[in-house]
Amino acid sequence: MFNRLESVVEKFKKLEEELGNPGLLTNQKEYQQVAKERAEIAPVVDKFTHYKKLQEDLLENQTLFESEADSDMRELIREEIAGLKNRLEAAEQELKLMLAPKDPNDDRNVILEIRAGTGGEEAALFVADLFRMYSRYAETRKWKVEVLSSNPTGIGGFREIIASVNGKAAYSRLKFERGVHRVQRIPVTESQGRIHTSAVTVAVLPEAEEVDVFIDPGDIRVDVFRSSGPGGQSVNTTDSAVRITHIPSGLVVICQDEKSQHKNKAKALKVLRARLLDSVQREHDAKIAKDRKSQVGTGDRSERIRTYNFPQNRVSDHRINLTIYKLDVILTGTIDELIDPLNTFFQSEALKGAE
Repeated sequence: MFNRLESVVEKFKKLEEELGNPGLLTNQKEYQQVAKERAEIAPVVDKFTHYKKLQEDLLENQTLFESEADSDMRELIREEIAGLKNRLEAAEQELKLMLAPKDPNDDRNVILEIRAGTGGEEAALFVADLFRMYSRYAETRKWKVEVLSSNPTGIGGFREIIASVNGKAAYSRLKFERGVHRVQRIPVTESQGRIHTSAVTVAVLPEAEEVDVFIDPGDIRVDVFRSSGPGGQSVNTTDSAVRITHIPSGLVVICQDEKSQHKNKAKALKVLRARLLDSVQREHDAKIAKDRKSQVGTGDRSERIRTYNFPQNRVSDHRINLTIYKLDVILTGTIDELIDPLNTFFQSEALKGAE
């Protein structure tokens, strides 16, 4: 680890030299790139400098302890040494986390897909609840949410809703929300007061740029048709809805929320690119971790990452054995209490894999 840190320091010095001598850089774009790179590694250099200062202080106190004859002074120095060792250990852990492999998609925007699994109308209603929760969370972080496609039911739920979430570090904050979310509550239509269990699947895909995924026009089939709302009621008098089929993969994307065929096609292509990028990345991940499960699963109740229990006002994340008794607050979009522990856990797991 310390060899890597020394290399980071050398790189930092080189970048500093380049920024201090603009003649070494050919244009403004290159200057911005160097400045960005320097800013990214500056916290690591600062932390390593702090770590080395703690080492020097520890060595100085240990030398002083050996030469000190007074017992009271030796006791004070001994306490100082113990404190420095604790701070050194904490700083070393922070450095390890800083050097842990970074997810290259962390700064990307997100394509968020929420679908009803088992549970019928009750599952569809919970799709709407989750979408509302993520939308409110996005508002607190000043992210922009745009619905790309939706399939509403007649009572306020969604069989499926797909949206783009654009903002700083959107993927890094939402990526561990993917999987099956289970809900336990008494449906409004339940006359006996029995608790029903339903399931909803959430997919969180990093948004792909055209340069990330090239889609050959010859590989897709585009069909247009008339949009329709719940119950088959016409919501458009023109063939504006778009269905894009990616022939090599068999992926199908339908967008019909816009009145413009061109806008629906653009949104469908955005979703298709994200799904293709995710497919390629999951294949790559499978090669290095064969036991990695699909992020969405089948929508069966047993494949759950989290349970929302309304009678107990409880949310439980089964991956890290975390339970919070304020479901009502969580559903308003206050989900950092779930996201922060997940990020810490998976960051630690990544660090173990890198050691």
